[in-house]
Amino acid sequence: MNQLLLPLLLMLVVAIPLVMGTRKQKKAAAAQQELLSSLAPGDRVMTTSGLYASVADASADTTIDLEIAPGVVTTWLRQAVREKVEPVVETDEDTIDDEAVVEEPAIESKDDERVEEKSGAQVAPPLEHGKK
Repeated sequence: MNQLLLPLLLMLVVAIPLVMGTRKQKKAAAAQQELLSSLAPGDRVMTTSGLYASVADASADTTIDLEIAPGVVTTWLRQAVREKVEPVVETDEDTIDDEAVVEEPAIESKDDERVEEKSGAQVAPPLEHGKK
């Protein structure tokens, strides 16, 4: 009996993570399948290649039409859709008044630091090559 206990424990140590891993994979596959079947026109999605688009037509079984720009519709495999994303909402913070932001140029005049010329370009001080 004692001789069978060690191999049985080793099998359990190996089998339990394998079973748990396959359960996790099955849940992820089911969630992805549910996402693909729930896509409807107007949904905002991201593809596996990182392209953001809006669903234009989802009536086909294996393909889906995505609008990547206004008036530009492309056909993709459904499996290329990675996830649904929230639509982009433009806020007032995104638009900044150009006149509100004024920066004063800094002028420094030390010999060993960078010096700003009148044109606004930064120039490094000249290098000194001395003989030893």
